[in-house]
Amino acid sequence: MQKQTVLTKEGLEKLQKELEELKGVKRKEVAGKIKVALGYGDLSENSEYDEAKNEQAILEARIADVEAMLKNVKVIDENELNSEQVHIGSTVRVSIADPGSSDGKEMKFKIVGSSEADPIMGCISDESAVGAALLEHSVGEKLDVEVPAGTKNYTILEIIK
Repeated sequence: MQKQTVLTKEGLEKLQKELEELKGVKRKEVAGKIKVALGYGDLSENSEYDEAKNEQAILEARIADVEAMLKNVKVIDENELNSEQVHIGSTVRVSIADPGSSDGKEMKFKIVGSSEADPIMGCISDESAVGAALLEHSVGEKLDVEVPAGTKNYTILEIIK
C-alpha cells in the first residue's frame, strides 16, 4: 500500500497543475520530438529517437507518480490548525544556536508534507530532522536537533497558523 501524501491546499493545487501540464503540453512536446526523430530513418542508429523515447518514459513515470500521490492525498485544512502546537501547515519562527551558545540566528519556515518540501522557499518536510523534531511542540520549548552539521539547539519563538 502506498503511503498517504500530506499536502496543504496550495500544494494540492500545484500538483494538480503539474499533472495537467505533463499530460497536455509535455506529452505533445515529446510526441513531436518522436515524430521528428522517426523522420530521420534507421532507428537502430537514431540517437534522437532513443533520446525522445527516454524522455517519454521519464515523463510517463512522473505522470504515474503524481497520479498515485493524488489518489492517496490528505489535504491539511489550515483553518483547523491552532497556534498552540506545531503541525503540518504551521509556520514556525525559531532561534537556532550551537550547544552552549547563547546567541542564535532566527529563522522562519513552514512545515509541509515531504512532497511539498522546498527548503529554498522556506518549506521543510515533516519527515526532515528539524520538521519531525518540531512537530507537536509549543512556543518557548527548547529542542536539541541532530542535523548534518551536528547538534543544534532550537527554541520555538512563534507558531503562526
